[in-house]
Amino acid sequence: MQHTDTIFRTICMTGAALSLLLVAGILGQLCIHSADTWQHSGLSFLWDSNWEPSIDAYGALPHILGTLLTTTLSLLLAIPLSFAVALLITEAPACLNRPLSHCVDLLAAIPSVIYGMWGLFVLVPIMQDDIQPFLSETLGLIHLPGGTWLLGEEGCGSGFGFLTAGVILALMVLPYMCAVMRDVFRMTPPMLKESAYGLGCTRLEVTRDVVVRYGIRGIIGGIFIGMGRAMGETMAVLFVIGNLMENPTGLFSCGTTIAATLANNFAEATGLQQSALFALGLVLLLMSFGIQLITRYYLSLSTSTQGKKS
Repeated sequence: MQHTDTIFRTICMTGAALSLLLVAGILGQLCIHSADTWQHSGLSFLWDSNWEPSIDAYGALPHILGTLLTTTLSLLLAIPLSFAVALLITEAPACLNRPLSHCVDLLAAIPSVIYGMWGLFVLVPIMQDDIQPFLSETLGLIHLPGGTWLLGEEGCGSGFGFLTAGVILALMVLPYMCAVMRDVFRMTPPMLKESAYGLGCTRLEVTRDVVVRYGIRGIIGGIFIGMGRAMGETMAVLFVIGNLMENPTGLFSCGTTIAATLANNFAEATGLQQSALFALGLVLLLMSFGIQLITRYYLSLSTSTQGKKS
């Protein structure tokens, strides 16, 4: 038995070491191939906005801002929707629970390129003809203070842009976030909920004060999973964001993200441009690592807080 445990421990440690070596290898390759860009531009590469391959001028700011904006928009749209769908599935009768769960899970099986094609041929015309004019003119957001900055100088766009990309990403991350929240809600002890109902609490109060508080760590973890998924998405965003290497000027404006730029330019890139694309990949990897570190810090902080309370 002890010999078997030793073999199992060795296999696990080997797998963990290989994972660390793989991450270190990817990070090392990105650093090596992006060295020319850091030598040419230095840290100013991170806040320069000009991207002109003809004069070897490269700046990452439009790509970083585009990535952060599309990720933020997708989370703002997906978090309440995922929460509502997960709660509905959890509280639904048995005859509806499983079919609804399967329908949501099927969204995760759709390839990203299919989301992009659907966005290009279906969502973009809807955004151009209905959604963007409704937000701009019908609701009058363009006339509010800051409305020009929010929506863009023209008010109504072409259907492409950051808002459309955010909607696509929200649909893509919804099944992942919903699956985590659904499992968290199901782990809430029935005795806690029944006790709250017995005290006269409404369903809203039980959900807010019992279910959410009990599973807050899992809910936050699901949100970070969706954030990482949205930040690295490529093909779906590439179809609908417009692919202009400019700083965002509004939700209706066109732009790009780091992943979209890599997919759109890497095949024909050479020399310093290729090095700049590797540098963008390094920035994206470090942003993803940053999200993981924040997640781990939050989970450890919440664990220590709960331990002190108990």
